[in-house]
Amino acid sequence: MRYAHTVGTVREAEGALMARLPDGALMRRAAAGLATVCARVLPGVYGSRVVLLVGSGDNGGDALYAGAALARRGAGVRALLAGSRVHEGGLAALRAAGGRAQEVSGADAAAADAAGAEIAAADLIIDGLVGIGGTGGLREPHAALADRAGAAGATVVAVDLPSGIDADTGAVDGPAVRADITVTFGTHKPGLFAAPGAERAGVVEFVDIGLAPELPEPRAQSPQADDIAALLPRPGAESDKYRRGVLAVASGSDRYRGAAVLCVGGALRGGVGMVRYVGQEVAAAEVLNRWPEAVVSVLDPTDPAGSLPRRVAAWVVGPGRGLHPAAVVELETVLGADLPVLLDADAITLLAKRPHLVSERAAPTLLTPHAGELARLLPGTERADIEARRLDHAARAADAYGCTVLLKGSTTVIAEPGRPAVVNPTGTPLLATAGTGDVLAGFIGALLAAGLPPRDAATCGAYVHGLAARLAHGGAAISASDLVDAVPAALRAVLG
Repeated sequence: MRYAHTVGTVREAEGALMARLPDGALMRRAAAGLATVCARVLPGVYGSRVVLLVGSGDNGGDALYAGAALARRGAGVRALLAGSRVHEGGLAALRAAGGRAQEVSGADAAAADAAGAEIAAADLIIDGLVGIGGTGGLREPHAALADRAGAAGATVVAVDLPSGIDADTGAVDGPAVRADITVTFGTHKPGLFAAPGAERAGVVEFVDIGLAPELPEPRAQSPQADDIAALLPRPGAESDKYRRGVLAVASGSDRYRGAAVLCVGGALRGGVGMVRYVGQEVAAAEVLNRWPEAVVSVLDPTDPAGSLPRRVAAWVVGPGRGLHPAAVVELETVLGADLPVLLDADAITLLAKRPHLVSERAAPTLLTPHAGELARLLPGTERADIEARRLDHAARAADAYGCTVLLKGSTTVIAEPGRPAVVNPTGTPLLATAGTGDVLAGFIGALLAAGLPPRDAATCGAYVHGLAARLAHGGAAISASDLVDAVPAALRAVLG
């Protein structure tokens, strides 16, 4: 598991650790780790050209000390000093190792051109412009340096966090560095997990500087394959279809028959003991034709509540279901029972006008909206705001509704009141195609029926879902049906 802590927490932990260490020891630890990663990136350190983008904060000091280490190994190191002040110890170390430095300001065109020439000729660029406490987009001359670094052909390595990204949220509110590699110290930062910041971080390398004993519970965590394997239910010698869980699925309609087929397929691939599907006649026939192992019944439009299956362990409601009055009755009936329920798509739209159905509910509930649907659940919130600060808005919705929320999108975030957010690491743009959310809903529903709590079911479902998309066609475009077929390979990869 990878853990991420907020800036305030990191500052407190660093302060406690530095009080027990010699002056400057913590920065030197970080710089040594940074230099090691940079040396590994370069084809050869000796004779390489390294440019440091140095601001006023501690990240600038880290960059200077790392630059000094590379200079001692024969690299030609140039530091571009863009801050109002400079870390004197780091600068002295760089110069003593043979590195050189020049000041850069937005008002000096000649200096800016010289800096641009250095960046263009670099083999490696180290971004130490702004530390983790920076907020908002970069200002000049930092913005111009970030732009030139992005246009250069060199590998860009960010110190702790790409400059211009909000460390706590991942928001990018203006010009920012786009890194190929980010070397982060002590703990991950939430902005490295969540888009849009995560998209600018590149590959994240973690350097242990001894901070872990000082850190409390994280703000966010990101699971790895071993974590998922430990959570996934596995059948035992005494298992039967009822012990493995019976999932009721109320998805799809005569208009959206595919949603029913895909949702049931996702559930069956999730290892559920039995799927009991209920829907309109044409959708029910499609499900039975594609999945003969499903137990299928036809919804009575005059008595939608009475048509619902009994003796089930969990429910999935909503994908392609529609917004008609019978769907409202169905939703109210299912939420009135004391069973785990996953609500997706149309069920979330209906819930937005009836929030009490979940906020007053005691049984386990999981909502799986995308950003637009979450905006309906949080009146006065725009979709763009949610996409810019996914961690904050997922947590806000979980608190407002008193349940677990899985926010789908560029970064899938799972929030639950009083718990660290979970950020899924396997997401991919390949999932941006119709029907993949239906598969996810069914797969997670199977895990709920097997007895996993909503947060664990959502965590496993999102991880396997993303991995299946990557494996389906080796990175080529996929359809939702391809995703259903790839889930077994993803499970084997996790459990193998």
